[in-house]
Amino acid sequence: MQKYPIHYALISVSDKTGIIEFARELDKRKIRIISTGGTASLLIQAGIPVIEVSKYTEFPEMMNGRVKTLHSKICGGILYRRGQDDKMIKKYGIFPIDIVIVNFYPFKQSIIDKNCLLSDAIEKIDIGGPTMVSSAAKNYEFVAVVVRHIDYNFILDELDINKNSLTLNTRLELAVKAFKYLAIYNNNIANYFDNLQLNIKNITEYEQINSLPQKININFIKKYNMIYGENSHQSAAFYIPENIENECSSDLLKVQGGILSYNNAIDIDTAIECLKQFNEPACVIVKHSNPCGVAISDSIASAYKLAYSTDPISAFGGIIALNRELDQLTVELIIKFQFVEIIIAPSFNEMALKFISNKKKIKLIIYDKFKKNYFNLDFKSLNIGLLVQEHNLKTIEINQLNIVSKTKPSKQEIADAIFGLKVSKFVKSNAIVCAKNNTTIGIGAGQMSRIDSVKIASLKANNAGLKTKNSVMASDAFFPFRDGIDIAAEMGISCIIQPGGSIRDKEVIKAADEHHISMIFTKIRHFRH
Repeated sequence: MQKYPIHYALISVSDKTGIIEFARELDKRKIRIISTGGTASLLIQAGIPVIEVSKYTEFPEMMNGRVKTLHSKICGGILYRRGQDDKMIKKYGIFPIDIVIVNFYPFKQSIIDKNCLLSDAIEKIDIGGPTMVSSAAKNYEFVAVVVRHIDYNFILDELDINKNSLTLNTRLELAVKAFKYLAIYNNNIANYFDNLQLNIKNITEYEQINSLPQKININFIKKYNMIYGENSHQSAAFYIPENIENECSSDLLKVQGGILSYNNAIDIDTAIECLKQFNEPACVIVKHSNPCGVAISDSIASAYKLAYSTDPISAFGGIIALNRELDQLTVELIIKFQFVEIIIAPSFNEMALKFISNKKKIKLIIYDKFKKNYFNLDFKSLNIGLLVQEHNLKTIEINQLNIVSKTKPSKQEIADAIFGLKVSKFVKSNAIVCAKNNTTIGIGAGQMSRIDSVKIASLKANNAGLKTKNSVMASDAFFPFRDGIDIAAEMGISCIIQPGGSIRDKEVIKAADEHHISMIFTKIRHFRH
């Protein structure tokens, strides 16, 4: 297939990341730039020659920018088939547009805002952009289309190699990306209106409370294969959302070690999400998708030592996540104390890397993007369908606590109660977390009865040589009977935090009062199945 040198580029972008630099490079290669509105103004201010669309089409932008690129000179230039439409192009003085650099109004980002009105959302629906992108992608034999700023550099490199041309394979690859970009954009709009239509119908109060969409259209692309799934006979791979408008919050950079397994990925996710709960230097140790030790302290080394002390046996072969740079002192402690499979940190200093470089099997992961969850939706597949819920992002503040016991908690007990509650969100239900001085003491997880989780938390603390006396107990759900409180009293627990809401709350509070235990209700449950 013949290569077609690029003479004219059309640029109209909402996300202007890197566009000045890219346009400047196009100009250096003698490529003339046609541009619109805000993009044209930005490029002109940067000293880049631009042919403004309104001057080229001899037709002004209309309706506050709603109509600017929907013109025969624009669409004709993009859809022009070389060797077939030459006479038409010449007759009407249409520039042959060889590359289209376009991305759309941020519709999804706009509707995430709860204060976004329908009229605001409608104005964020791009019309001209999708028209240009679909036209260029349809005509990929002659025209390149670019919708992602991360492709700018490789396009410039190929232009240099091919004397200002792009290969057919590259144009096809760009067209595929463009069509997928269109599909995601249109799905977001369709989902928004689908949900809007549902809300204006005569529906029940319960249905009105549930704001989940009627249809979910999400595209994922494979990022990498894993060595195997949950078990060695199961294949597995890691996929990320194919949304080029945002970075995925699970952007991990492996520094050392082999391929991640399916179980590694689950444990990493649990560790990072738990770590996000804390601003102070913190350490989270995870084993089989459960935190087995969590602590915050004045240094990362101290936080690790405290977290490890919670359950040294379970920490063996676990995943360690830190929210501060891994230094030599901390890594020396880790290697001294335990066998570790993965260490996650925002960065690793040179001395730490040098020290651990001879431990090739330890996987080192950099995770420095502690952002909010990319998805607000949590998915669980069933054989018969898909369960969808909102992520559990609920937090509790001191002023939301309801002290229901006669004995009142101290300031430290309240701090430990909130700390324990944060950890309990990531412990499999039924979950019990005992904590003292911002450190876990004993964790009971994944039991069919809450009383068994209490017993396991006590057992874990005893096995680690830790004392539960005057510690706090956090429960992810209410205590259905007083038996859990009685055992807590035997453990020396001084404060209990739980959601409340049981038909036997009075009985449970009475038990706390009998044992002089302070009790806090939150009205927030944190089941994790």
